[in-house]
Amino acid sequence: MNEENQVRDPKRRREIIKTILIIFLAALLVLTFCSNTIMNKSLPEISTERVSSGKLTERVRGSGMVISNQTYDVTVDGNKTVDTIMVKTGKEVKKDDVLFTVSKTSSDTLAAEEATLAELDLAYQKALLAPPADYSTEDQSIKNARADLNAAIARRDAAIASQGSAQAEKAAYDQNKADLSYQTKLQGKLSATIAAIDSDEYSAAAPEYTGALVELHTKAAEAEADYNAAFEVYSQILAEGGDVSALQADLDRKQSARDSARDQYDNEKFSVRAGLVDQLSEAESQIDWLTAATAEYESGLAAGEGSSLDALEADVLLKQQSLETLITELNKTKTENSNQSKLNDLDLQAAKQAADKQREKVEKLKKESEVTEIKAKYSGVVSAVNIKPGEETVPDMPALTIDISEEGYTLEVTVDAEKAKKVKTGAEAEIINNWYGDMQAVLSEIKSDTVAGSRNKRLIFSITGTVEPNAYLEVSIPCGSGNYDAIVPNSAVHEDTKGKFVLTVTSKSSPLGNRYYAERVDVEVLAKDELSSAVSGAIYSGDHVITTSSSNIKPGSQVRMKDN
Repeated sequence: MNEENQVRDPKRRREIIKTILIIFLAALLVLTFCSNTIMNKSLPEISTERVSSGKLTERVRGSGMVISNQTYDVTVDGNKTVDTIMVKTGKEVKKDDVLFTVSKTSSDTLAAEEATLAELDLAYQKALLAPPADYSTEDQSIKNARADLNAAIARRDAAIASQGSAQAEKAAYDQNKADLSYQTKLQGKLSATIAAIDSDEYSAAAPEYTGALVELHTKAAEAEADYNAAFEVYSQILAEGGDVSALQADLDRKQSARDSARDQYDNEKFSVRAGLVDQLSEAESQIDWLTAATAEYESGLAAGEGSSLDALEADVLLKQQSLETLITELNKTKTENSNQSKLNDLDLQAAKQAADKQREKVEKLKKESEVTEIKAKYSGVVSAVNIKPGEETVPDMPALTIDISEEGYTLEVTVDAEKAKKVKTGAEAEIINNWYGDMQAVLSEIKSDTVAGSRNKRLIFSITGTVEPNAYLEVSIPCGSGNYDAIVPNSAVHEDTKGKFVLTVTSKSSPLGNRYYAERVDVEVLAKDELSSAVSGAIYSGDHVITTSSSNIKPGSQVRMKDN
């Protein structure tokens, strides 16, 4: 039988139709179960808790800041500079404890004025050490001119006396050579000693000319070192804010000793140097004369001839005129320098007066810079520090604020008037954030709110124990306990324009299983604590209320239970 005949066979056709119907019904059944699963996955997922009955303690909660019942503001008379602060906010102090120290003058101001004084003293000392007018060049020229004149006179006189015998001239020449050698050595010693005095370095000086200078220089250096060491100690203690009154007398004594030793050395130095300069000038004059005399003798021997008496007389006259001209010019210069010296003396006097005036100013600042301790008049806790080191105080402006602990502390909490009716004065509240457990809060007073139009009440608590001023506290006040038929979690209670309600869960059977729906139940909250609320309405112990949902749900919405 061919394929076409098989299809036309009625029996074969019934079998094919039957197979198709079976496949269709199986597919329809699979699709029905899948659609139910898909629909369930799209429904909001909820968590529920059973309604319970039992005891519930209602509480009134609130928070506020701890304030002291009495504070004390620490002020400073006048404008003074803050040196050191010994306390900080929250520190407990006793009566007469040192809070901070002040001084009328800042250490920076005193240091600046002392630096100015040092500069003025240095300028004055330099003015004192200014060397006198130096006429050594002019004196040397005059001495040379006088030596030339003497030599010319000697030649003239020798010519007038027709000279002496050659032996006498030779003897005079030998003596002059010996004297020249002596004066030259003397000149070297004197020059070296003067240079040593000018540099205050006496290792190269001739001891026979220095006298007591070396000893006075040593004493002056030791006195200067003593003063500098004392001043360094004085400055360090003063900078650290210590008491320097005991060091002041010693510093002044060492300063006086330093100045006295320096003056003795300077006076002796100027005196000795002046004498040595005169000796050096005399020695150089002798050297010039002896050099000229020996040179003349030697040149006469070399030339083998002399000069005429007229020429010698003319030479004497010329050298006499040259000497007189140098002397006249020197006298004129000395007169001009004398006037300038008087002007310098006036400048020196002005420099001394400026240094003395600055010294008086520094001494006055030292007295004013004495440190004053500001002490606590009462025991308590520091609640505010309004100053910093280096700042200047302002009269009548609080530098510190101290909460007087013996006067106690207060906490004020604002609550709804209805809640306030449930508490009574004398009730002890639980402090939620009382981490160390050493504080107590007792309701001492109930007042109306000071805000205009407000219906709230202010609960005033007395706080005792280890209290930190300005701390933020949360309190919970028990209002009493009661037994209730329906207690639900706080998360199950909702509120809208119609009032408060809960969502319960109802179930309906279907061919594919139970289906769950959210149902609204209006309630009245009778009491409430931190976790639960006691309610009344069409709700009973054992009912399931919705506490959480994966998405927003409305009454009548189908939901699915969370898998446990």
